[in-house]
Amino acid sequence: MKTMITAAAIALLATVANSTAATDEDAIMEKEKTAWQTFKDKKPEDFKKVVSPNVMAVYAEGISDMQKELADMQKWDMKSFAISDYKVTSDGPGIVVATYKVKVEGTYNGADQSGTYNAASVWKKKNGQWQAIFHTNIKEATAAQPAR
Repeated sequence: MKTMITAAAIALLATVANSTAATDEDAIMEKEKTAWQTFKDKKPEDFKKVVSPNVMAVYAEGISDMQKELADMQKWDMKSFAISDYKVTSDGPGIVVATYKVKVEGTYNGADQSGTYNAASVWKKKNGQWQAIFHTNIKEATAAQPAR
């Protein structure tokens, strides 16, 4: 009887842990979408609600902080974005790493930047709220075509 109760308790805890993990993954993905949407819509105050004031970002063109992110927001004319292949991993409570692809249509300073980007963000839970503390993305290279 003790073995059955112990097994039932373990199964219940595993179920709760799995549902909590799924809930956090869903919450993180929603925050990620919100960050992209507020950036696209050029809403700096809403962007700051999901992104840490101390955020750091790394792109092919350099390293960015919140001030640069907000300045770049005004230079983008993003028509659309679509997130796919979203995965979250964690090595402990309160910090997660999200990796995904994002298809972007838009221009930066008038130059077309449309394409699919490989992206990652690090999220930290602070005062019960998830905030992005790091972000990176890089445009996928076009595969070379074999010579004919």
